[in-house]
Amino acid sequence: MSAATINPVDILDTLGARVRMLGRLRAGANEGAAPVPVDALDQRIDAHYAQQRAQDAGTLATQPARIAQFQHMLEAAHAEVVRASARNWPAELAQRLAAAGVKRLLLDTSSAEGAALVDALHAAATGIEARGYAEPIETWKSELFESIDAGFTVARSGLAATGTLVVVPDANAPRTVSLVPPLHVALIHAPTLHADLHAAVAAERWRDGMPTNLVMISGPSKTSDIQQTTAYGAHGPRALWVIVVTDDDIDEPADETACEIGTSANFPQHGAAQ
Repeated sequence: MSAATINPVDILDTLGARVRMLGRLRAGANEGAAPVPVDALDQRIDAHYAQQRAQDAGTLATQPARIAQFQHMLEAAHAEVVRASARNWPAELAQRLAAAGVKRLLLDTSSAEGAALVDALHAAATGIEARGYAEPIETWKSELFESIDAGFTVARSGLAATGTLVVVPDANAPRTVSLVPPLHVALIHAPTLHADLHAAVAAERWRDGMPTNLVMISGPSKTSDIQQTTAYGAHGPRALWVIVVTDDDIDEPADETACEIGTSANFPQHGAAQ
C-alpha cells in the first residue's frame, strides 16, 4: 500500500480557513460590546443562581430538603444512598461491608472518619483488612488492582441539585482510592451539602484559594461506548455507596417528597463485591 501524498496547497487552505474563522469570531466578539467589569459580571451570575434557587426552594432551601434531593439524584444514577447518625455510621458500614464480602478496604486511616471505621471493623470482628495508602503506587500496583475490594473516602462537600460529591484528593487519600477499587464508599456530612455548584464555590470561598485537584462524582462509573449499551465499571468503580451522616439529634424530614424518594435507616442489601 502506497503512502498517502499530502498536498501542501491543502494544508495552506486549511490554515487559511482557520485564520479566517477565528478572525470572524474575534471581530464579532468586539463589535459594540464594552468590556464588562468583573464585579458586575459576578453580580449577574449571583443573581441568576439566586433566582434559580428561589424557583427550586422546595428541594434546595433547607438541609432536609437538600439531603432528599441529593439522595434522589444519586439513586437515579444507580448509586446507593443511606442516612446514618454520626454515632452509628461506623458500625453500620462495617456490617454492610462484611455482608457484601469485602475483604480488603483502602482508606485514609489517619483521618477521624477512617480511624472510626477501622475501630468498628475490629470491634465487629469482620475480618476485613484496612489498608492505608502509604507507599508509592509503583511498589504495589498489582496488589491495588487485583486484591483491593473497596475504597473509602470522605467528601469535602456535596451538590444537592445534581447529586454530586466533591472530593479533594491528598497524599493519604489520592484519587486512586475513589477510582480503582470496584466499590467506592463515600461519606459526606449533611451540613456540607450545598444547593448547587455556585453555592459551594461561594460558601467555601474558592476564589480565595481554589483547590488544585477536585474530583466530582455523581454516580458509579458507566459508559455506553459499545453499541450504546450502558455498562458499569468500565472506567472506574461499578458500584457507589454514599453515606450521608446526619447529626445524632436531627429529625428526618416528614414531608411527602422525602417519603416518596425513599428514606431508610438501614443499609440496603447488596451483592458481594467482586
